[in-house]
Amino acid sequence: MGKTKYIFVTGGVTSSLGKGIIAASLGKLLQSRGYKVTNQKLDPYININSGMLNPYEHGESYVTDDGHEADLDLGHYERFLGIKTSKNSNVTTGRVYQSVIQKERRGDYLGKTVQVVPHITNEIKKTITQLSVGEEYDFVITEIGGTVGDIEGLPYIESVRQLRHELKEDCLCVHLTYLPYVAAAKELKTKPTQHSVKELLQLGVQPDVLVLRTEHPLNRGIKDKVALFCNVSADAVVECIDVPTIYEVPLKMQEEGLDNVVLRKFGINVDGNAELGKWKTFVGKMKSATEKVRIALVGKYVELPDAYLSIHESLIHAATYHDRKLDLTFIQSENLNESNVVKMLKDMDGILVAPGFGQRGIEGKIQAVKYARLNNVPFFGIGLGMQCAVLEYVKDVLGYVDADSTEMNARAEYNIFDLMQEQKERLMLDDTMRIGAFDCELKDGSKVKDIYKCGKVSERHRHRFEFNNKYKEELENAGMVCSGINPQSGFVEVVELPNHKWFIGTQFHPEYNSSVLNPHPLFMDFVRAAVDNSSAKAE
Repeated sequence: MGKTKYIFVTGGVTSSLGKGIIAASLGKLLQSRGYKVTNQKLDPYININSGMLNPYEHGESYVTDDGHEADLDLGHYERFLGIKTSKNSNVTTGRVYQSVIQKERRGDYLGKTVQVVPHITNEIKKTITQLSVGEEYDFVITEIGGTVGDIEGLPYIESVRQLRHELKEDCLCVHLTYLPYVAAAKELKTKPTQHSVKELLQLGVQPDVLVLRTEHPLNRGIKDKVALFCNVSADAVVECIDVPTIYEVPLKMQEEGLDNVVLRKFGINVDGNAELGKWKTFVGKMKSATEKVRIALVGKYVELPDAYLSIHESLIHAATYHDRKLDLTFIQSENLNESNVVKMLKDMDGILVAPGFGQRGIEGKIQAVKYARLNNVPFFGIGLGMQCAVLEYVKDVLGYVDADSTEMNARAEYNIFDLMQEQKERLMLDDTMRIGAFDCELKDGSKVKDIYKCGKVSERHRHRFEFNNKYKEELENAGMVCSGINPQSGFVEVVELPNHKWFIGTQFHPEYNSSVLNPHPLFMDFVRAAVDNSSAKAE
């Protein structure tokens, strides 16, 4: 196609409008036309990455193959487009300033006064344009975090202004705003959108396309009014009405012609429509499913479901392909105990114990594991959930009642999970993490190898404490199989109970490798087992 085209997605009026979903949907539409597309997120916060952000504030920390802890929008990009993102797909203000300061200390700026313009903006522009170096993308779609007018976001908008001047016809801005409905007046109000665009114009950026988030359909008059007052063409005002599921958004954007508008703005001939046959099939199955599969997700951040967003979406993918509607019950692990575990879990077709860090809620997670194990309920433990599965087994079957992880008890007599020696020698918290994609060899004859249908996989990790191989032989002699091993380190990655209906724990995070058109095999088989369990109970 020639030069890479750059699309910027900004937002106004309010946060949480869904810029990430719009960016992913536009990427999906362009990709479905045969173009090579990637997405990127620029975050205004000063943290280096999302690794130490509280999930209650920011939702889950997404993990890339190359070991970067990123904003959860990267999960949307990967699930929608089926692509792999990287460290360069999510850049924060902290990383930008860190890079500039390091260059200043090395003397790269030859003694010049380092300023926001041009040094910070040059660094931002570099992170955008270098994403396509060596990859030859047709389109790079960059989402700017926050809303227009935020102090933190000003350098990013200034960078967009400069790039529009430098790249000219190879650069385009899509602005997402909200049209509130005033019930007393019984009408949608365009003034917030007008002020949002005015704010963007004052910063030197004229949006090319406006996407209007709304709870009510827009008539032609509203679109024409917005076009007139915001200085965009009438066909470039796109309605984005609320839909039951985010997976309908690409279809709605196709109906509104968002991809057609973008291509025309770039001077590219519009030929036919994006091929979304498989996507439509998926959405159709999701909407037509009536029977439920009931899954309990046991974790300590359940008050904010976005803390487990990738797990939730992976379960949705799997349930849809099994023609079931996911009925996911979030259970606060702190509230789960021996006296109420039966009441809270007895109606569940499957139980998933979620990942996390720290002591809080551990006993509740262990109670959930025990209930699933003793009652033959399909069980899936991820990250800390896998560790709780091992701890429960060691305590109840091996009889080591004082068994623990040194994360929870630094003086544990039976340190079933511990920091490895090379980790103990590191000082920074992020340096002690095993994070990113690592290989895992699967044991012959194991359930997990049968599910994957191969002997070696690569999955993403995000954890600090490892299974202590000192207890491996004893654990396996007692009936729990260590069925996945990292070939380089010997670390245990997967455990399972072969005589159980479905009982698997993974130290890695398979939810980061599930997408709409390629659901993860572990989630697919776990939900299958839950569906079978539901059918057996009904009979």
